[in-house]
Amino acid sequence: MKIVSQQVQELSIASLESTYMKLSNAYESMTEKGSNTTLVLKRRDAIKVGLDSLRDVWWDEKIFCEEEAILQSKDILQSMIPSIEKQLAKVGDGSPQKTLNMRRLTALELAIESLEDRLN
Repeated sequence: MKIVSQQVQELSIASLESTYMKLSNAYESMTEKGSNTTLVLKRRDAIKVGLDSLRDVWWDEKIFCEEEAILQSKDILQSMIPSIEKQLAKVGDGSPQKTLNMRRLTALELAIESLEDRLN
């Protein structure tokens, strides 16, 4: 995995933690309303696997994850990137949304890289 600064590590972890919490809250809300939660649950779980993988690589917090879960999580995280890129194209430079989405995109890319490294 490529080397990134301590700041990028901290911002990426914080971004994935925030995304995980948002997806957890969305899952709870959708469950209460009786909505279909399949996609939200898959994304939440994939974010958790990616987050755990980065924590392991950068902070030596050992995890165990089966290859199938890693493959599935990597695919789900990759599927999230196009929507973030579309959001980035719509927002102005220097806006809080652009900053948020740039950090999220970086975090997802690094999580995907760490998951790919686990498969090799």
